Amino acid sequence: MMRISSIINGEEYKDETRKSLEVKNPYNQEVVAKMALAKEEDLHEAIDVSFSTFHDTMKEMPAHKRADILRKAADLLEERENDFAQIISREAGKPIKFSRGEVQRSVQVLRFASEQAKDINGEVIPMDAAIGGQGRLGFTKRMPLGVVAAITPFNFPLNLSLHKLAPAIAAGNTIVFKPAEKTPVSAYMLVKLFHEAGLPVGALNLVLGLGEELGDPLVEHDKVHKVTFTGSLPVGRRIREKAGFKKVTLELGSNSPNILFEDADVNEVVTDLVKGAFAFSGQVCISAQRIYVHRSLLESFLAEYKSQTEDLTIGDPLDEHTDFGPMITEEAAERAKTWIDDAVKNGAKIETGGEQNGTLLTPTIMTNVKSDMKIIADEVFAPIVSIIPFDTEQEVVQAANDSIYGLQAGVFTKDINRAFRVADQIEMGGVWINEISTYRQDNHPYGGVKQSGIGREGVKYAIEDMTEMKFYGVKLK
Repeated sequence: MMRISSIINGEEYKDETRKSLEVKNPYNQEVVAKMALAKEEDLHEAIDVSFSTFHDTMKEMPAHKRADILRKAADLLEERENDFAQIISREAGKPIKFSRGEVQRSVQVLRFASEQAKDINGEVIPMDAAIGGQGRLGFTKRMPLGVVAAITPFNFPLNLSLHKLAPAIAAGNTIVFKPAEKTPVSAYMLVKLFHEAGLPVGALNLVLGLGEELGDPLVEHDKVHKVTFTGSLPVGRRIREKAGFKKVTLELGSNSPNILFEDADVNEVVTDLVKGAFAFSGQVCISAQRIYVHRSLLESFLAEYKSQTEDLTIGDPLDEHTDFGPMITEEAAERAKTWIDDAVKNGAKIETGGEQNGTLLTPTIMTNVKSDMKIIADEVFAPIVSIIPFDTEQEVVQAANDSIYGLQAGVFTKDINRAFRVADQIEMGGVWINEISTYRQDNHPYGGVKQSGIGREGVKYAIEDMTEMKFYGVKLK
């Protein structure tokens, strides 16, 4: 069992008088680590260190050096892929093959950030385009903000952390890093890796503690210049209220629709949609939660979808053959089971799954659902997918948009005109054509509309949000 603690200015805070929290494997409740909980004064110290390091070091660090640090971090992470994959599987309950994929994506994020650090550009402004502007030169530079508060979730504890840390470093900022208390071990290992890669120790400060105790003081602090958060809508709403005039990026959630028109190839789509709904037990923001199937395909699609879902191997996340493991906590599984039972009471049908035992909720397919049921209206963040028939394009667009969320969607059709027509009409931050909603690359703009969030991630776009545009004007002689 590991003992981990906050890391501030390179020093670990291992005071035995601090309260601690056990980090448990969701599959078997094995204690993975014991985490010393930070106090509010630790948080303030981390912010102060980040603030002084920004002004003393990071603000003046040349782009090539920031790029070198990020590239070295990528190389180290690639060398330690198995160590990080193992700990992700143990602390999050994610099947090892998906954990390994997360590490590989994380290496890629670091390399994208390394490249982008040397390509942060401004522009020359044509001053003579305005009356009286002749004889003047104008241009812009992008400047780092200062201290970035990065608050990250449990479901992709490495990759989603790096979607915040890597762009912040590439832009020349410093970071106070508050990871999810359920999955802090990979964060602890990552901070040590960055220091080994040459990042100044005060540029990345890890604060391990409870969100309800540290969240508000972190978000409200005057020396914090930006807050970037991935998590639930209620917490995101509170962050926006507390952040004041700080820059904020919020990635809050979804209940992603996937639409299969009558010309879609069921055999090509089913396997990906099984993965899209049930990868990491549905605990993915862009999980395929609603699948709208043209009525002409419904019978054949449902039969094959049910068959492949029931073929998933359920078991120990550390087993290479496991496709499907536990949810993060028993409480999360119980909450999802309550939503299933409530839907059934109101007329929905369980086609397969719906059985809960501790942290395990079997992959669940629902039909005969109504739009006001929680499994449709809210983000389930669980292995529950609803199959919904439709007849017309207008009908399915309206149904897909009948949501407070709008993160990412999938549209399946061979008709290119219809594909773009529907993509234009769907109220989403991103739409995939002939690809599942759950697919994400680390270099495209990623974020939602409506109550799915504010701002965009994806390395280039996150860097833009972690810099400020500054104008320079010169009156020439």
